[in-house]
Order: sequence, then C-alpha cells, then structure tokens
Amino acid sequence: MEKIVLFTYIGSLIILFTFGSHGFIMIYYYLKHRHKRDDLTKRIDSFPLVTIQLPVYNEMYVVERLIKTTCEIDYPIEKLEIQVLDDSTDETVEIIDNIVREYQLRGFDIQHVHRDDRSGYKAGALKEGLVTAKGEFVAIFDADFIPRSNFLQIVLPFFKDPKIGMVQTRWEHLNRAYSLVTQIQALALDGHFVLEQQVRNKAGYFINFNGTSGIWRKECIFDAGNWEADTLTEDLDLSYRAQLKGWKFKYLTDFTTPSEVPSEINSLKSQQFRWTKGAIETAKKMLFRVWASNISFKTKIMCTFHLTNNIVFPFILLACLLNMPIVLIKNTGLYDTYFMFMSVFVLAFIASFLFYLYSQKDVYDDWRSRILLFPVFMAGSMGFAINNTKAVFEGLINKKSEFVRTPKYGIEGAGDKWQDKKYVHKKAIKFSVILESLVALYSFACVVVSLITLQISAIPFQLMFSFGFGLVAYLSIKHVIDTNKKVSEQSA
Repeated sequence: MEKIVLFTYIGSLIILFTFGSHGFIMIYYYLKHRHKRDDLTKRIDSFPLVTIQLPVYNEMYVVERLIKTTCEIDYPIEKLEIQVLDDSTDETVEIIDNIVREYQLRGFDIQHVHRDDRSGYKAGALKEGLVTAKGEFVAIFDADFIPRSNFLQIVLPFFKDPKIGMVQTRWEHLNRAYSLVTQIQALALDGHFVLEQQVRNKAGYFINFNGTSGIWRKECIFDAGNWEADTLTEDLDLSYRAQLKGWKFKYLTDFTTPSEVPSEINSLKSQQFRWTKGAIETAKKMLFRVWASNISFKTKIMCTFHLTNNIVFPFILLACLLNMPIVLIKNTGLYDTYFMFMSVFVLAFIASFLFYLYSQKDVYDDWRSRILLFPVFMAGSMGFAINNTKAVFEGLINKKSEFVRTPKYGIEGAGDKWQDKKYVHKKAIKFSVILESLVALYSFACVVVSLITLQISAIPFQLMFSFGFGLVAYLSIKHVIDTNKKVSEQSA
C-alpha cells in the first residue's frame, strides 16, 4: 500500500513538473526573441470598412462606458459600423436603446441587435451579427473593456500582410490596485499576456484570440468555419481552426486595451471555471486535428501544452491530499532514495517563478514590488484546485453547462463598491467552499505532523496549500456574509 501511495504521488509530481518546467522553454524563447518589439509607428494608407461588435449580457453598469469609448475611436465615421449584440434580460436593454439612439442622431452607423434568447451564448451572438456585418474587418470588445481612441489606427496596419487573420492586443488592468484579489489576478494574467502570448507568437507557434480587444479579418472567420458554440471557449476554438487553415496571427505586447478584472472571489471562481472547462473541451475537439495536420512536430508539442495545461489542477489536488501519508511514509526511512529523487521537482517551482518574474520585468518599472506577490499567487492557484478540478472533469465527460458570464460592476478605484450592485444576489455557502475549508485544515495538520517528525523540507509547500485553500475559502465565505448582509439591509 505504501508503494501505491508513493508512486501515485510521484506520478502527480511528474505531471506537475512537466507542465511547470515548460516555463523554462517559454523563458528560453523569450530571451531569444525579446529584442523584437512591435512597430507601432505604421500608419494605414486607406480606411477599410470596419465592424465593431460589442457582445453584452446584463451589463447595466458598464455598457454606457463601452459604447461611448467605442464611438470615440479615431476613425472616419462613414467607415465604421458598430453592432451592440445584446442578449440582456434586464434594464440593460433600455440603457442600450437610449445610447444607441443618441449616437445614431450624431451620424453613427450603430445598431442595437437584441436577441430574445441566448442560443449559442456569446458565439451565437457574434455569429448572428456577422450575417449583416458590412466590415472587411471585425473588432470585438467585451463589456468590461475600454478601447483606446487610436485602437484601429495602431492595429489595422498589421493586416497589410494578407496572411494575417487576427491581431490581438494585450490586456491592461484598470482596477489592479483595488484589492488583493485583483492584484493576484493581474499577476496571473500578465503571465499569459506579457510572456506566453508574446513568446508563442514571436517563436512562430499558435496563439489564441482572447475573446476581446482584437480584430479579425472577416474572411478568416468564415474560412475557419465561423463561430461555434460547442465549447465554453469559442475564442480558443476558432483560433485553432483558423491557424490550422494556414492563417497567421499577430500579438501586440506593446499596445494595450484596458479592462476590468473581477473584483470579488465568486466572480473570479466562475470565470476560472468557464475558462478551465472550455479549454478542456477545446483540447478534446482540436488535439486530434492538430496532430493530424501538416504543421511541424515542435508546433504540435507546443499546441499540446497550450491546450492541456489546465489538466494540472486534479494533480495539484491529489498531491495535496497525499501529503499526510507521504510524510508518514518518509518518516519510516525505507524509501530515502525515492525522496532524494523527488527533490528535483523543485525545479518546476523555479521555472514558474522565473516565468512570472520576466512577465513583470518586461513591461513594468515597478516589477520588483509586483513580483513580491508571487508566493500569494502560487498559493491562490493551489487554492483554486477544487473549483478547477471540477471544471476539468466536467469538460472530460462532456457535461454541458450554461455560459455563466462574469458580472461587471464598473469597479476602477478604491472608492467603488460591488456589494450593493444588482448582480450580487443573496447566496448560500457552496459545498465546494466547505471542501476548501476542510482541505485547508487538513494541510495545516500536515504542517504540524511534518514539524513533529522533523520533515522540514515538506513544510513550505504544505503551508502554501493551507494558506491557498484557506484564503479562497475565507474570501468565499466573506463574500456570502457581506452580500447577504447588504441584501438584508436593502430589504429592511
């Protein structure tokens, strides 16, 4: 029995080590290509017709900001079509009606396209909009984004290359400093947007459209088979279908589109669940096509890492749950050779640290203070293992679920509050939060046992598990308490 536990634990560490050490490959390519920077001085010679799609669903707090900033984009008004693709069921519909009429009177070609159902969710709305879209190019902005006025002037010149099918800009975080939750998110997202997307693109590997703040060549969308709603990550799905058809993508690290990240833990959990499950669904759909294609072997390997990296969450949880028996097995002294071998797995942690270090150093002058959050980020990632493991298994067994949108509250500064907003409803503590609390206590018990048995090397990671699950559980419970208190006050 001891050997079964030991080898199961080692197997989990091998999976985590494999994906963690992939960070060394990313860093290698980053150092190799970091001298290549985006040329943002190019200017367009002509002004092609552009359609801007704004998919929204119950966004009463941010939709006015979105439409106004979109209409302020510096581009000839006669060459601009704006579609507000609205699936809303609340006051958002009336708000959009009023704003759209105002801008129509100002001469804008802006349409309010309201659907009575959410068939296909966001993919369905985008696909329906394309039926009447007049533009040669299609820009997309989600409700929590604020396009810069020079967005089209900067991005469109890259389409002079007829092989370019999509250009993606880097996300910037409006409310990064709002709370610990938003700061950790910003660090996590920077790993993807500053380093991963940049490195993959410069090294010639596949990247993905991130669902917003980018422009597609309409011909590319149609050639790739149009939007499909059979996964929760329709953006990742279409990206792979397009690149497998031979289209090239361009990623702009040095031009950003500001956005609002989730301000509270439950919205973040919902978002992470959707992204994780959708990525697994897309991996199941696309991996065979990737390996059956004529792209290079290296590209196939990189695509596999890209599509399957969320598979680590069940193994993070498994490694956590095996901590106690592993400490007791190690204390017997019978398997010292195995434990000496396992010390190599710490390299994966080093790779992750360097990955996020370079993601901060590349674009921020205050990177030293930002990277101090890395241990908290790592612990928080561990704390999401229960939430995301459920998403992984649902994706693997083809369990379909609704596209649950992430609520946006227009949170930008410290004085903004989300607790009293409409989309925050009275809630009960979920069973998953109880599990997170129990795992946090279990992990702390592992720390105590490690201290008693003098297994000092195990303590840092056990503390991270305990802190990570404890932090996620605490914030989830606090969210429910604060929300219910605010709802009760409003009802009184």
